[in-house]
Amino acid sequence: MSTTESEPTTWERPGGVVLRITPLALLGGRHAGRVLERNVLVYRRSWIFIVSGFFEPLFYLLSIGVGLSHLVGPIPVAGRLVAYTVFVAPGLLASSAMNGAMLDSTFQVFMKLKIAKTYDAMLATPLAVGDIALGELSWCVLRVALYSGAFLCIMAALGYVDSPWAVLCWPGAILIGLAFASVGMAGTTFMRTWQDFDLVSLAFIPLFLFSATFYPLTVFPGWLQAVVRCTPLYQGVVIERSVDLGIFNWSLIFHIAYLAAMAVGGVMVTSRRLGRLLLP
Repeated sequence: MSTTESEPTTWERPGGVVLRITPLALLGGRHAGRVLERNVLVYRRSWIFIVSGFFEPLFYLLSIGVGLSHLVGPIPVAGRLVAYTVFVAPGLLASSAMNGAMLDSTFQVFMKLKIAKTYDAMLATPLAVGDIALGELSWCVLRVALYSGAFLCIMAALGYVDSPWAVLCWPGAILIGLAFASVGMAGTTFMRTWQDFDLVSLAFIPLFLFSATFYPLTVFPGWLQAVVRCTPLYQGVVIERSVDLGIFNWSLIFHIAYLAAMAVGGVMVTSRRLGRLLLP
């Protein structure tokens, strides 16, 4: 009997323990890095498509700083007044994370799943459905990390950061991206034609406009405040704004738990749906 032991796989190494106890492990992807690597190689010559979703919230931020901020006075937050640009910037950071996550988790996933049949080709290799799902989700989160990191740097350069705690806005944005990417991928698996994406746009507009990004929640009627409090982007806006202003309270745990539950639920649905669609 040979005394040489086989080298442990990535999943079996000490770092793999972390993967096994996280919600993303529900997908069962042990070779998801190969899918992530494939996306990086594909987009290395098409970097313009990676940064495209970053510009819309950036233009909002610049236009508000140049024009609208001169018409709107300071906004009361937690018993103190903050400049309107400082109030709006964290909300736009959350929106940037949402845009970056949804672009790849919906349009690109649908293209690979229904049109190009990329995933069918991947399954002809040692990759499994879990690898595909986790690899695509990892790519979405990586893209969000790039978006939000660049956006946060621009906020700091323009003077729209209020406290040193703003560095925590970056992991907050990544959590927002993970939640929206998971749900976006899950929803995409139910789409049949490109026309179904009209529903995505229909959901995006009210989510963005009624997320307390541009004005405090208190300006809404009472019934609408209750609705807004239940929307996912609002949770992200509250987290980013609170961290940027250095305001910490127990309610933040609820907002974080909301997005974490979105991520776990989306991951579970995505795993099941891809298995049904891709496996005979």
